[in-house]
Amino acid sequence: MTTTLITGANRSLGLETTRRLLEAGHTVYAGVRDPDRADDVRALGAHVVQLDVTDQASVDRALAEVPELDVLVNNAGVLGSASGVDDLDAAAMAEVLDTNVTGVVRVTQAALPMLRRSDAPVIVNVASGVGFTRWLTTPGHDEYPVAAVPYAASKAALIALTVQYAKNLPEFRVNASDPGYTATAFNGFGGHQTVTEGTDATVALATVGPDGPTGEFHDRNGRIAY
Repeated sequence: MTTTLITGANRSLGLETTRRLLEAGHTVYAGVRDPDRADDVRALGAHVVQLDVTDQASVDRALAEVPELDVLVNNAGVLGSASGVDDLDAAAMAEVLDTNVTGVVRVTQAALPMLRRSDAPVIVNVASGVGFTRWLTTPGHDEYPVAAVPYAASKAALIALTVQYAKNLPEFRVNASDPGYTATAFNGFGGHQTVTEGTDATVALATVGPDGPTGEFHDRNGRIAY
């Protein structure tokens, strides 16, 4: 039996990832900031644990409730309050980085001892094409019009973080996924993909075997060349 922890699991992409991995036979621990608002993920059959990625004590308590771990999906993320340069300040930047980058490190470092005991440890970091410079600079891509600085910078950092973790943990499979422009609360449900389509890459990477890719960035169509 594969045991999986998913952060930010109570809605949108996290909820759908939980549903699909449960369907694939995983035992899923659903990390949520507020367990009182986790009825949907609880109804799927996941084990709900209180987990705020910005709070080390919360992370440690959550991991203590997980008996073993094979797969970690770092899905929790925030868009932030700054939409461009005019409303950007250091506090807005720090808030997004604390969740989207430092939060991933908090959870991953806390999970490493258990993952190292797994026969096939896997980490998936849910990044974004908004953090991929080539898409940000290519007219016609969904990411091209995005002006927000913190979110793009945080996801770029997360892609680099993924590569470095993969280099440091060669016995693991560590990859980043790009959900694509998916209809979620993040974008006012304006995306052109369904949440199922938006979780295709994450689910595929969460179910790779020991001979699968590592250090790569994938969308639902496969590997995105750096």
